Amino acid sequence: MARQAQLDRTTSETSIQVDLDLDGQGRHDVQTPIGFLSHMVEQLARHGAFDLTVRAEGDTHIDGHHITEDLAITLGKAFAAALGDKAGIRRYGSATLPMDEALVTVALDLSGRTYFVWRVELPKAKIGPLFDSELAEVFFEGFARGAQINLHVHKHEGQNLHHIVEVSFKALARALRDACELDPRAPSVPSTKGTLTE
Repeated sequence: MARQAQLDRTTSETSIQVDLDLDGQGRHDVQTPIGFLSHMVEQLARHGAFDLTVRAEGDTHIDGHHITEDLAITLGKAFAAALGDKAGIRRYGSATLPMDEALVTVALDLSGRTYFVWRVELPKAKIGPLFDSELAEVFFEGFARGAQINLHVHKHEGQNLHHIVEVSFKALARALRDACELDPRAPSVPSTKGTLTE
């Protein structure tokens, strides 16, 4: 059974299209008007081994907030849709990854219940012309909400903003890859309740 999803989200502020294949090879075609955001979403595909196509437009003449949040929500919903009833998945995933001086842990549970913890202190600054540093938290929170997952992100070390945010996305990718992976030893829904919906 194909674990794929195609989602569109259009509002007066943004237009988002996402095409996701959980069992891909990391192929990606991501186009947004925010270069750093595109680069981060490419990390999810490459390091998660998901095939991902994204088209995103929005009111970046205001700032980058709306397009970042709406893309995160839509991408999260695409993961939820592609996972279906979640039968046979490993459910949990975590990764602690370094990038030069930065070290970040991401842990998650594809529980069907949204909970988000962000322990990543970042000074207010820009990474590229349109990505404010606080948009990293906006993206992760929106993704957790869209995917309905329990998501924790903790920074252990780091000074360089680009490194901290990028390794956070890479750790999310690796944790998602583990959690979405099919477990041949446990083909049913991985919950004593028999369901992973709220």
